[in-house]
Amino acid sequence: MTTPEVLGIGVLNSGVYAGEWIESRGKGLLASVDPATEGLVGIVCEAGLDEYEQTIQVAAQTFLRWRMVPAPKRGDLIRMLGDELRAHKAELGRLVTLETGKILAEGEGEVQEMIDACDFAVGLSRQLYGHTTHSERPRHRMYEQWQPLGVVGIITAFNFPVAVWAWNAVLAAVCGNTMIWKPSGETPITALAVQHLCNRACARFGMDGIFNLLVSSDTLIGEKMASDRRIALVSATGSSRMGQSVGMAVSSRLGRSLLELGGNNAVVVMPSANLALAIRAVVFGSVGTAGQRCTTTRRLIMHRSIADELTERVRSAYGQVKIGDPLDSRTLMGPLINEKAVVQMRGALGELVTRGAEVIYGGNTVYRRPGFFVEPTVVRASPTEPLVAEETFAPILYLLEVNGLEEGVALNNAVSYGLSSALFTDSVRESEYFLSHLGSDCGIANINIGTSGAEIGGAFGGEKDTGGGREMGSDSWKAYMRRQTCTINWSDELPLAQGIQFGS
Repeated sequence: MTTPEVLGIGVLNSGVYAGEWIESRGKGLLASVDPATEGLVGIVCEAGLDEYEQTIQVAAQTFLRWRMVPAPKRGDLIRMLGDELRAHKAELGRLVTLETGKILAEGEGEVQEMIDACDFAVGLSRQLYGHTTHSERPRHRMYEQWQPLGVVGIITAFNFPVAVWAWNAVLAAVCGNTMIWKPSGETPITALAVQHLCNRACARFGMDGIFNLLVSSDTLIGEKMASDRRIALVSATGSSRMGQSVGMAVSSRLGRSLLELGGNNAVVVMPSANLALAIRAVVFGSVGTAGQRCTTTRRLIMHRSIADELTERVRSAYGQVKIGDPLDSRTLMGPLINEKAVVQMRGALGELVTRGAEVIYGGNTVYRRPGFFVEPTVVRASPTEPLVAEETFAPILYLLEVNGLEEGVALNNAVSYGLSSALFTDSVRESEYFLSHLGSDCGIANINIGTSGAEIGGAFGGEKDTGGGREMGSDSWKAYMRRQTCTINWSDELPLAQGIQFGS
């Protein structure tokens, strides 16, 4: 059997699951293409508005039952889902690679991230703690508790087609919510595979309609989710432009949104740094997923005294990056997701060269065909170059020079994004400066670790144009619940707060 068949996927598949697989009548067919070979991975019947309405009704009705299941029992379902993912890690990881072009180690790593998220959520199902406080009124008790929201909409991007769904879905589920998932139109087959695994877990648990799916390649379903009052929270991952659209639509109905958007992440390297360590982090951060991560390292900010040595080390390391078949264990970088991404990278490099930027390594945007392969590219540019401040979703690394840490931090913070940042130094004083309120303005700030590769235990997300949302670890579960303040009067009196007297 082929990898898709092992996961329950045929040649032609329904793209709608609402407690059961539904035949779509309103839309056409969506073909998924392997970006490494340009071959067909599978075909999906897309969801239309009729299927959307059916799915939202199933999710809403299921929520009324699911919220009554005790949270630790809800954790049992997520444990079963984790078991399914463990049993099919190799197959699902390979499918991620087939559909996205990321190397197999990253594909399997993404599934491991899903497994880790399930483990985290199972423990969390017994730790949805409230907060108690003392009332100013005698014989009164005050406390806070958390209640489930309802239906949660999840919109994911192609570069992490399954892990980001898991970040949201497993926490939302143990919090008592049901879900509707709109995956990227570039990666529908991995979404179908995950839905099949969810269905197996739900069958063992004895309840369905918790996890639901709507595959669509256009923006219609996402726009409907953003404007629908029946969806309590919309969690959206994608570009800042997409996030602004979703955020405005959700806020106009006073709904909740959780936005994980773009990044323009920098690594700052100081003279005391372990340069070998820094180079390894920079290369993984800039080349991993072919530069198509929100946490991709896009700017290398070097102290001027070590700039020449660091530049030569970068050039040498890039020369050893094997580009090719992402299923080959020797490959370090696969293709971009599609032809449009190649064209965008080519356009950006053309602009840079026209304005005087120097290509230090790479620059070939038609590396080989078939497949959407490009060379990872290193560019020496001025900090005032407009494209340096933008997010080009491709493996372009900008080399920038500064005279000191304060200047490096200012350059790190100078872009409109605020996701991930890193400083390489052996100085305690410099590391503390970077992590203080004077330092990085990003949601993630690392010392002697690159910008890419977050653990699920920490809250993931960023500031400014990155959206401000936080997912997965720490207390991110609170985004999927509503806070309720409760006061109990166990006296025979009715004292008012602030000592107010009202009548006799």
